[in-house]
Amino acid sequence: MPWQSVRILVESKQAEPLSDALMDVGALSVSLEDADAGTVDETPLFGEPDHPTAELWPHSIAVVLLDEDADVAETLAAAAKQAGIPAPTDYTIDTVAEQDWVRLTQSQFDPIPISPRLWIVPTWHDAPDSHAINLKLDPGLAFGTGSHPTTRLCLRWLDTQLAGGETLLDYGCGSGILAIAAVKLGAVRVDGVDIDAQAVDASRDNAALNEVSAHFCLPGELAPGQYDVVVANILTNPLKGMAPLLAGRVRTGGRLVLSGILAEQADEVMAVYRDWFDFDPPTIDEGWVRLAGVKR
Repeated sequence: MPWQSVRILVESKQAEPLSDALMDVGALSVSLEDADAGTVDETPLFGEPDHPTAELWPHSIAVVLLDEDADVAETLAAAAKQAGIPAPTDYTIDTVAEQDWVRLTQSQFDPIPISPRLWIVPTWHDAPDSHAINLKLDPGLAFGTGSHPTTRLCLRWLDTQLAGGETLLDYGCGSGILAIAAVKLGAVRVDGVDIDAQAVDASRDNAALNEVSAHFCLPGELAPGQYDVVVANILTNPLKGMAPLLAGRVRTGGRLVLSGILAEQADEVMAVYRDWFDFDPPTIDEGWVRLAGVKR
């Protein structure tokens, strides 16, 4: 069954009320985009958990998915009335053909080489090198497919720095990819923590898929103790707020690896952690950095 995709030019202050109202009157989905994307007026937004951006782009496009037989003008008028704004008149309508969405999604994920010996292999692909360390992964709702620079940065550190026999904590484990890699690279005890129960479930599923033993849980379920290595691939503001917690989880002489940090944010993050750690120079990949330090 095909669908109708409606793109509506909308003012910033009206974007979210209209989006909510559209869902109430029967839209299948609504997403917002920067109407100036790809131009000199494009406006980046850098929101983080507990630190949302104050508003959306100055000019937004609401992309609305409707049933094939929905009356577009009537739907937009009903949503505008509910939102208390004039009915939109500047919009376009396209047809979205029915597709095999699972196959389409899978086509976007190919095996990813992290190093000559370490690969990320989606479950529907054969491993390019059967003799390599292959991380089987089923990308789901949790962050961590290996395609993002921060994940690659952390994996490369694990690949080059783990000697075997370490204990490791993956704080903000997402899909479990870093924890699973650590086990395959020789860590003897690995714990993963995430505030999202779906991420914990995804990590457990991926660990089972890779036939490795690692413990995944919510933060309140993690037993006290310190580790040889703590890895946290999150975002700058949470990392800054959790500095005492993460520092307390690293043993003296142990190592801390942080990512999810933009290059221009590296100095402020290191400044927060320097009471406990001596840092190596930051490593950069596509504007993102990895910080690694040793606890004094």
